[in-house]
Amino acid sequence: MKHQNALTTQNKFIRLIPFLLILCLSNIAVASSSVAILAGHLIDPATGKIRDNQIILINDETIVEVGGKADIPAGAKVIDLSDAWVMPGLMNAHAHLALDVAHFKGKSTAYRALLGAYNASIVLKAGFTTIKDIGDSGNYAMADVRRGIDNGWFPGPTIFDAGDIIAPYGNGAPPGTLSPEAPRSRPGYIQADTVDEIRKAVRRTVFYGANTIKILSENPTYSEDEIRAAVNEAERLGVRVSVHVGGKGVTDVILGGAHSVEHGLFMTDKQRSLMKKHGVWLVPTLFSPEHLKVAKGSSDKRAEKVAEILFDTLQRAHQAGVKLAFGPDIIADLPDKDRAETALATLSIWTAAGIPPSDILRSMITEPAELLGIENERGAIKAGFKADIIATPNNPLENIDALGGVSFVMKEGAVIVAP
Repeated sequence: MKHQNALTTQNKFIRLIPFLLILCLSNIAVASSSVAILAGHLIDPATGKIRDNQIILINDETIVEVGGKADIPAGAKVIDLSDAWVMPGLMNAHAHLALDVAHFKGKSTAYRALLGAYNASIVLKAGFTTIKDIGDSGNYAMADVRRGIDNGWFPGPTIFDAGDIIAPYGNGAPPGTLSPEAPRSRPGYIQADTVDEIRKAVRRTVFYGANTIKILSENPTYSEDEIRAAVNEAERLGVRVSVHVGGKGVTDVILGGAHSVEHGLFMTDKQRSLMKKHGVWLVPTLFSPEHLKVAKGSSDKRAEKVAEILFDTLQRAHQAGVKLAFGPDIIADLPDKDRAETALATLSIWTAAGIPPSDILRSMITEPAELLGIENERGAIKAGFKADIIATPNNPLENIDALGGVSFVMKEGAVIVAP
């Protein structure tokens, strides 16, 4: 009997050998996925402070340790950024990756998705590891782009996609449709006019793949109660609300609990003070005159006028202490520039407005992370955070234009652009 028990134990062990081998190989794979980044100058965008000669230890997608004397595990891949300025990945809180108004008319949803995937790749390589894509992407094209990225089919940033834009009756209608027989909306918009319709529109948008909500509130604007209904329903579903609004409608958006005001033109000092009090972000969409001419066919005079209004909106909000999140609202590429270069070109407007590089950098990393509700997982280089890391040869805290020369990009532990 003892002999039979010994044989049984031996047979069980033999049967376990393949699983033990798999376990050993798995452990080897985990060890080999360890990365150590030698960061010459590590920037904390929240404070603008720099720590020199830091080691960032990464395992798989996650940062596990940061410090000047961290022990590098045996077999870890070492990335030497000892001469570079290292920081968390950039974020864009108002993008339209599947939109190019100069070329998209009549294009299919499939075309829009391909354009979105193409632009997603471009902005990631430029250092934007998180994007809030704010709608107007056809029939949920960006939801599928996000799924493709999440499935690992192709690299791209973390995407917060608004899907269809929720708007009052008539908003989002094709230009020139003024008769009762004409369509009252175009693809990419949902018209909702009562509290129940708004709640249903939020549910519908999330059901079809959106993981953030955009509301268009103008002509007419939504009331405070209507905004609150959208926010309550969105938060119940675990998503946040951004509102395209300006002028008088801003007050109802703030009091209704929206997380951000997009554009925010023609705000008053009282509204800016209210935004600061309630902790609502402004995403100042800074069209340059050149972009207005390309994207909207604006005349020189009109383009300059609109650009002046946008500049004034940014400058006054910063002076009032309103929380700002970078989001340039690029809807067409400038000649000889791609989507990332066109977006980064707007940094000159922030500089001209007298905003220091440290504040600009915070608006491109720390503030959008908080706006999107991911401040405990992205937007900082610390243990437990996703390894979204970029580097530049020059110090962006001295000259923000250094962000136009990103030389290293890591997204969730995967090297996208090698140094």
